[in-house]
Amino acid sequence: MHADTGWSDYEGGATLGGMGSQGGTVLRDEGFRDVLRLTYEADDSRSFHVVTCGVSGWLSHPRFFDNAADALHAFESMKPALEELGAALPEGGPKSPADGRAAGPLLAAFRVRFS
Repeated sequence: MHADTGWSDYEGGATLGGMGSQGGTVLRDEGFRDVLRLTYEADDSRSFHVVTCGVSGWLSHPRFFDNAADALHAFESMKPALEELGAALPEGGPKSPADGRAAGPLLAAFRVRFS
């Protein structure tokens, strides 16, 4: 549990050890206020490490790495930026076309920063 930061084990840790969205084994999976999510999955047999970040209704963005150290560093370093992005977006996704247009530059900037 990560109560001091607001991040906690996603679904109480039930997803750990399962298959992730990119085909690796989920080794870390954390959520923030049921809106943000960071998942780290790996498959050492193919030097495969991925961190997927999400904002409910807005974004699912995987980042691929060739080693655990870089992936885990990215996992932690993305948290503040993901929190900032989530705070700038209407909860649950766009409610109107204007919401989508306004969010476009924010989402693009995040993806470029963390590509």
